[in-house]
Amino acid sequence: MIENMRRDKIAKLAEALHTTPGYLMGWEDEPHKFPSNFRPMPEMRQIPRIGRIACGEPITAEENIEGYDETPAGWHADFSLLCVGDSMSPKIEDGDIVAIRCQPQVNNGEIAAVRIGDEATLKMVFLHSDYIELRPVNPTYPSIIRRLEEMEEIRIEGKAVGLCRDL
Repeated sequence: MIENMRRDKIAKLAEALHTTPGYLMGWEDEPHKFPSNFRPMPEMRQIPRIGRIACGEPITAEENIEGYDETPAGWHADFSLLCVGDSMSPKIEDGDIVAIRCQPQVNNGEIAAVRIGDEATLKMVFLHSDYIELRPVNPTYPSIIRRLEEMEEIRIEGKAVGLCRDL
């Protein structure tokens, strides 16, 4: 048993053990010392993955729960979709999981899950006075334009609020 240890030795020992001198001395309950830039994991919640969404040509919209994805609660996401295609690349890649917050409108330039009749696609939305443009990020794909009466077949399902990608 060590009865007398100098403070500088206690500090070095605490550093070597990745803890604090206060914990070694029994003054603190917290055994770990975290770096100053450490941020704990955010609160998480599970949301249903309801299918796939085209990142290319629109595909038939299906709303079947395929599983659940865990997302930060701060995203306020309602559901997730598996992205298929590369029209939103490099921002959103084929195979990414995109989290969607249900809302019927988005600001110009925001990415949304959009239904065109019975098909769905993920695009940047630009609303003009006489047409709506669904614009891909990838410049090799053309925008989808719907004018006047055709605009009625467009329905914004929700805003993309986050994504998950395997590294």
